[in-house]
Amino acid sequence: MAISKNMAAAMGRSSWIRKMFEEGARLKALRGPENVCDFTLGNPTGEPPAVVKRRLMELAADPSPGTHRYMPNAGLTETRAQVARYLSGRGGGTFTENHVIMTVGAGGGLNVVIKSLCDPGDEALTVAPYFAEYSFYASNHSVELKTVASGARFGLEPERIEKAIGPKTRILLLNSPNNPTGAVYDESSLRGTGEILERKSKEHGRPIYLVMDEPYRKLVYDSVHVTNIFSVVRRAIAVTSHSKDLNLPGERIGYIAIGPGNDDCATMFDAMTMANRILGFVNAPALQQRLVGPLQDTAADMTVYSENRKILTDGLRQAGYDLTPPDGGFYLFPKSPLEDDVEFTGMLKERNVLVVPGAGFGGPGYFRISFCVEPQVCRRALPAFAQAMQEARAKL
Repeated sequence: MAISKNMAAAMGRSSWIRKMFEEGARLKALRGPENVCDFTLGNPTGEPPAVVKRRLMELAADPSPGTHRYMPNAGLTETRAQVARYLSGRGGGTFTENHVIMTVGAGGGLNVVIKSLCDPGDEALTVAPYFAEYSFYASNHSVELKTVASGARFGLEPERIEKAIGPKTRILLLNSPNNPTGAVYDESSLRGTGEILERKSKEHGRPIYLVMDEPYRKLVYDSVHVTNIFSVVRRAIAVTSHSKDLNLPGERIGYIAIGPGNDDCATMFDAMTMANRILGFVNAPALQQRLVGPLQDTAADMTVYSENRKILTDGLRQAGYDLTPPDGGFYLFPKSPLEDDVEFTGMLKERNVLVVPGAGFGGPGYFRISFCVEPQVCRRALPAFAQAMQEARAKL
């Protein structure tokens, strides 16, 4: 075999998201993009806020020498200090530039965190449904990903987490607002989870960290409150990306924030800085670091997402779908009318509507709709959703 066994296995279980996205590209080429409703990828069609474009032009015109040179592996000191001031202003402790590592998106940041905290054979817990790439990130570092079922409305159930923690557990990886469900974990359940991690850390004689993946933190509906994880959990680390909140998915810029409540933050910072280098990320792009540093309070316009959320929620409910409206992000996770969600997504594909089976997120029996698209795409898809529901009911 020309490739490694590990990669051959990974390719065999490749993300359903990418599979369906590639199928969408094929159908668009075959039938015309205007005839395909593609809800597969969380790839915002909206443009970055105007202030982002203005600042990018200013940076590109800046004649200062050394703008594009290497910087410390943790990232530009000035940018990290800007992020630290933003984090300190939110509460949860005093952050300095030595609590922040600039990363190549949230994916790069999560790999750095896992590499820095976990030994081969350790376990990471996450709550299902979960972002499909987590299993690959864990596997990259010979860490086993274990899942815990979510509760009602995809909420957090601390008791289930407590039962799943064992002597090899090193991190609990959470995502709020959640991809694929749009759920936002409430403060009470997060605080209770933090208390469990403290008890279990003492019981097993090693710290267990809560790692919060939060690229959708600023994208919420109806004044929903997103809990500041650093205010309720002592051993907390946050990883984020500006792919979604600034509509910059192709620029791959994000950061890791080490909570000041952690023991030995300095050693953790040094380890993550080194992991950033030896994993091959080396540095997050210099221009993007300079871009996002002063824009920590900026967020993309939610108007289109709010409109799409209403179009799809109302339309799917009218067609008979069982769903929980998302509190954040730009995903819907309706229940499949057929037990086999892969079969049902195939029925939608026959009608030129592309969604992702819930099985790809550890949530079989559901499917994900990524609605970061133009509103007319959502409206155009509603008849196909209704027809597929009728066909599914005829099969039951």
